[in-house]
Formats: sequence, structure tokens, C-alpha cells
Amino acid sequence: MARRHSLLARLLAMSVLVAGCSIGATAWLAAQSTNSAINQEIGETLATDAKIYDALLGHAATHPQWSGVQQLVAELAAQTGRRIAVTTTTRAPIADSGGPQDPPLPKTPSAVVDPLAVDPVLKPDSADSGIDARAVGPYRLTDAEREDIRQHAQRQQACLRARGEQATLVELPTGRTTVQVLDQQASARVPPTFPLVVAPTPPPAERIGWCAEPPPTTATETEATRQLLELVNACLSRQGLEPLAVAPESVVFPEGLQSTPETKRCVDAGRREQLAPYVSPAAQLFITRPGSSINSAVDLSTVGVARIAWTALGVLVVTVGVTALAASRLVRPITAITAAARRMGDGDRSVRVDTRARGEIGELAAAFNAMSEQVARSEQQRRTMVSDVAHELRTPLVNVRGWLEAAQDGVATLDQPLVASLLEETLLLQHLVDDLQDLALADAGKLRVYPEPVHVGALLEQVTAAHRGRAEAVGIELTATVDGDPDLTADPTRLRQALGNLVSNALRFTRPGGRVSLWARREGDHVLIDVADTGVGIDAESLPHIFDRFWRAEKSRSRDRGGSGLGLAITHHLVAVHGGRIEVRSTVGVGTTFTLHLPA
Repeated sequence: MARRHSLLARLLAMSVLVAGCSIGATAWLAAQSTNSAINQEIGETLATDAKIYDALLGHAATHPQWSGVQQLVAELAAQTGRRIAVTTTTRAPIADSGGPQDPPLPKTPSAVVDPLAVDPVLKPDSADSGIDARAVGPYRLTDAEREDIRQHAQRQQACLRARGEQATLVELPTGRTTVQVLDQQASARVPPTFPLVVAPTPPPAERIGWCAEPPPTTATETEATRQLLELVNACLSRQGLEPLAVAPESVVFPEGLQSTPETKRCVDAGRREQLAPYVSPAAQLFITRPGSSINSAVDLSTVGVARIAWTALGVLVVTVGVTALAASRLVRPITAITAAARRMGDGDRSVRVDTRARGEIGELAAAFNAMSEQVARSEQQRRTMVSDVAHELRTPLVNVRGWLEAAQDGVATLDQPLVASLLEETLLLQHLVDDLQDLALADAGKLRVYPEPVHVGALLEQVTAAHRGRAEAVGIELTATVDGDPDLTADPTRLRQALGNLVSNALRFTRPGGRVSLWARREGDHVLIDVADTGVGIDAESLPHIFDRFWRAEKSRSRDRGGSGLGLAITHHLVAVHGGRIEVRSTVGVGTTFTLHLPA
């Protein structure tokens, strides 16, 4: 397509002349006045947002629910002059400093307050795990434990000060008090001897050991660490990794559980799972200006506003005039497409757009015509499917009704063979209804799969075992082969259903003495599973239709070979919902091979 016919190119050509004149006139007026104002506004906004975010994050990290946050929101709003609103992830209000005069909240929140997933932009000093340091959960000490640790730390501090050390007490978020020695102030030396020997200053941790052993681990910390190790080791076990060899008594705070790059993911996941009941659920934070939206105007300049306004008005008038002149020619084909769309909405499926326009409008018309044809085909397929469903249901229902009426009139005896025949017809109806339900779920996008690691060899053995009795009854050899041990993550139930449909079809169309084989192997990043038979084959004309609903190779739609005509359609959907694809190769009189390509 020539780009000169592009709608975008024509609009750009019309506006370049006007825009070029306006840019030179307005750029220098706006640049100086906007740069400083924007930079100042952004800096103040980010600092204020970070302050509000950190305060609310601290509340969420130390409270299991958001109840009681309204007072904190009101205090922050009074300090910052902002309207602050906190809602659930479904936008249900939790707290709001605004009033009825304020407009609705914007569509996009300013941030998501989640102590288990800290925003590194608003809190750059957050830990690599993304968990707020104030979220300690079960590590929070009891009052008695806190007092005992504090007294122990005070004795250490007094001892260190007696030795001339500058020692301070620091309380961790868990409530544990620790002693911190200021290294730059330390100056410990041994008594002078002859010759004079000066000892180097030991590090802070070693100098604390001069006075007493570190405070013991409390029962609360030990139990919390034990719970955390159970969660982490369960995750590591699922990934085939060795558990952490850590004693619960050696960890006194949540971040103290050391991890390697291989175990970090499980350690972080275990911490989040342990802390979840102790922190508030994730909430959306909205920060706006009182009485206006977040995008309200900012005074960008104190001079030249009138000149900018008059220049913009002149550019607007010229642009409107030039655009209106050309728009009349551009909108005519769009009007034709709109009229055709209305006719299609009224039920006319044969409507088409006849336009000689090129570029994007021509492509739009072609796309509309293609869509109209597809809608017409879908309507015809729907009518055909209704007719096919009625046909498939009618035969077993007529059989059941006929035999029951005959038994009621005394013409037939309701003996065991007749009951077995009626049961067979009922099972056929049930199978057809189940197939239709699977197709309805697939069409609605609700056909769910539950992936899990699958042993391909065991899966193929299950499928062959389920069909081996039928194969032996008609003298067909049924085998399964697996090359290596390919990794596969899939829904085993749905995958067995798909392979079972293919094996059933293969047995149905393979003559006695033939062979049906399953073969699985790994190729690149896919696992391939073949279902091959030595049956009658499928002609080239029928191959494009084998996944259509109710399609059968027999034009007479006979049930002599069984099947509802839905098995391959369901199989196609089952493979697609796994993210794979299915292909078929067939030679008449030689056999057919279906190949499933599934992501490894």
C-alpha cells in the first residue's frame, strides 16, 4: 500500500504547515516558564507522596486490618494539604479525607499499599525481598520478653560505657533491644608495657562480647522461626532443593534467615505466607488535590500568559479551517461504513461496503467486509449445529421411547437384554450431552485446566490400559513408547481425555490385525505425542474439516462406526487451552497420525 494514501500521512501533511508556524511562536514562551514550575511541582509531589505512602505502609505492616486508619489519613491530609483516599483493590472505600464537594477518584491509583510488596520508587530503601521491615508478624515479642531483653541490653550498655565505649540502645520492629557501638568513637588499648605495644581496636561485635553474651533467643522468636522454616523447606522440597540447615534458636528477626540465590525465592515466599495474617490486605492509595482531580491545572508562568493564549487561539482558528476543508472528504467512506454497520445490527448479514478509498480507510472497509462474511458463516454454522444436535439426539431418544412404549403395551418384554439396550442408548445420550457441555465451556472461554507435573510414560500407559480390552477384542495391536523422560506440565485429566478421543477414533477406523501406537518424545521446547494407526485414512478433501463439530467421513452420517462427531473438536480445544497445537497427516489406505505439540 502506498503510504501517500495513508489517512495518517494526509492528516500530518495538513497539520505540518500550521504546526511549524506555531511551534516557533510558542516554544520559547512556554519553555522557560514551565521547566522550573514542573520540576518544582514534581519534586514536591514525589516527596509528599512518599511521606504519605510510608506512613500508610507502616500502619499496614503493624495492623492485620485497615480499621482505624481514618484518623491517620486525616492527620496526613492536614499535614500535606492533600486529599488522601484508601480503597480496597475493588475500589470499596476504606478511608477518605475528602468530602462531598470533592470529585470522584481517578481511574488509576497513585500507588498500591502492600507491606508484602513495597513500591521501590516511593520507598527506595526497601529490602530486596520487597517486604517492609516493620512487618514482623509472629516475631513480635511479648511484654515480658521485651522487658527481659531490654534489661539485658542495658547491662551490656553500662558495661561498655564503663570501658569508655560509645554504646546506644536500638529497638528493632520486633521489640528486641540491641546494643550498637559507635566504631568511630572506639579507642581501646591494652596497658602500656616495655617495649610499648599498642593493640588494634577490635570490631564492634567483638567489643560487645567483652561484657556479656548476646541476649538469648526468646520462645516467640524460636517458634516464629520454626514456622518460617517449615514454609520455606516445603517450598524447597517442591523444587527438588535441599532444606535449610538452620537452627530455629539462631534467628531473632524475620530478615535473619539467610538465603542463597537458589533459595531466596522460597525464603521470600515463606515470609510472605507467614506474614499475610498479620498485615493489612493490599489497598489502593489515591492522592489528589482537595476539591479537584489529580490532573488539575498548575500555574506554570507568571508572565506571558496572555501572549500564549492569543497565539494558541490563532493557531486553533487556522487549524480548524484547514482541517474542516479536508475532513469532508475523509468522513464520507466512514459514514458509509457506519451505515453498513447499522444495517448489520438490524439483521442484514449480506451487507458489504463498496468504497474506492485507500489507506487506513480502505483497510477498514476490507476488514468490515471480512467481518460481515465471517458473521454470515457463523450464523450458518449455528443453524447447522442446531440441526446436527437435533439429529444426534433424535435417534437414541426415538429408540428409548419406542422400546418403552412397546414394553408398556405388552408388545415387548422388559428383560435383561432390553434393559441393557436401553442403558446403552442412555449412555450414548449422556456422552453426547457431556461433549456438548465441554464445547459450550470452550466457546465461552471457561474450559479450565489445572496444570501439574505429568509423567508422560505413566499417562500413556493409563490411556493404553483403558483401551486395551477393546483393541484386543477386535484384534488390533495397541502400544505406547516414550523416548527418555520428557518434562511436561499439563492437566492430566484433560490430557487423558484428548488422547482417549484420538485412540478411540484410531481403533474405530483400524481393521482387525492393524496397529495403533502412541509415541512421546521431546523436541526443542515442546513435547510431541503421536497417535498413529494403520486404518483407512482420510482423504485430502476431508482433512480441513476433521475438527469441525459433527463432522464424519461417512457422508451418510451413519453410526455404524460409533462416535458423536464431537471428539476431535473437543480434542482441538483441549490442546489449545494447554497452549499447544494439533496437526494431522493421513494417507488413504495407509493410516493416519495425529501429533500433539505441547509446551515442555
